[in-house]
Amino acid sequence: MYNLPQKLAAEFLGTFALIFICSGSFCADQYLRAANQPGLGLLAIALANGLAYAVTVTAVAHISGGHLNPAVTIGFWVSRRIGTIQALLYWVVQLAGASLGAYVLSIIIPETTWLPVALGTPDLASDLNRIHGMSLEAALSFILVFVFFATVADAGGAFDKVGGFAVGLVVTAAMLVGYPFTGAAMNPARAFGPALVAHHWTNNGVYWVGPLVGGVIGGFIYSAIFLRDQPPAT
Repeated sequence: MYNLPQKLAAEFLGTFALIFICSGSFCADQYLRAANQPGLGLLAIALANGLAYAVTVTAVAHISGGHLNPAVTIGFWVSRRIGTIQALLYWVVQLAGASLGAYVLSIIIPETTWLPVALGTPDLASDLNRIHGMSLEAALSFILVFVFFATVADAGGAFDKVGGFAVGLVVTAAMLVGYPFTGAAMNPARAFGPALVAHHWTNNGVYWVGPLVGGVIGGFIYSAIFLRDQPPAT
């Protein structure tokens, strides 16, 4: 059994690695395009983000639960599988890890590469309003958190030991759908860390409201219907 400091350290390091890779994929795409080469493309970016989730969630799931995402944490909180203090501490270290990941990336990669894409800070398509953006983020986050509960949180699930890979597949699919419209963040930490370092806060509230609403609904529905006979996690 891991203690709370160990869990917080796992969430911090896991979110750091997640944001470093995810933001790095957007920067790599920009670097290629600036050099008049074909960019990574939507599929490659979706795969990079999905694989990043798969390996980081799987790596720390046995320690902290592998949330790495305030939307997942709020799903656990609303289903009373973690307490309020632990949920808030998870949020703090997730945001701190995301910020450090973006900051380290900004030091390594030339500013002329990361600045045009604001380190991959998600934003809305020009013809998408905030209500539509929040709705899409909420829907994608609902699916993500529902699958997370089904494969990582549910001890009786078919893939509980490697559930992170199922989560990664969902992220990949969600990116293919949502990336052109909202960036398909599905994670307030992925929006916050790069925004903090790049000073790009346009529409940032969309990436809090949408994912958190989706996380609440996904966590509540799965827990109420499928995990109601299982004791809450401590």
